[in-house]
Amino acid sequence: MRWIVGLVINAAILLLIAYVFDGFELSGIGAALIASLLLTIVNAIVKPILVVLTLPITILTLGLFLFVVSALTLLLTAALMGDAFVINGFGMALLASILIALIQAFVVKPLRK
Repeated sequence: MRWIVGLVINAAILLLIAYVFDGFELSGIGAALIASLLLTIVNAIVKPILVVLTLPITILTLGLFLFVVSALTLLLTAALMGDAFVINGFGMALLASILIALIQAFVVKPLRK
């Protein structure tokens, strides 16, 4: 049950970012839920591999390169979704990954406690 709530919260965050920024487009609530599900799957399978492969640069940047890895997973999710989820450029994906991390850290995690 908690997993489904997390998916809905991530979908709401994606919709919020799509509402605020022009370069981040979702076709609707259903697309946001599917994108949230796909992002969760990509984060579980692909992200650990990318983190291990980029460990030296992540250490050199004191962990800031993890935002780049998150942006890459967002771009992969958008590529898998097709026209229902469009991110215009890597910069927009990087900004979105930073916003998702901040919202999760300062809004979602305190609410869960």
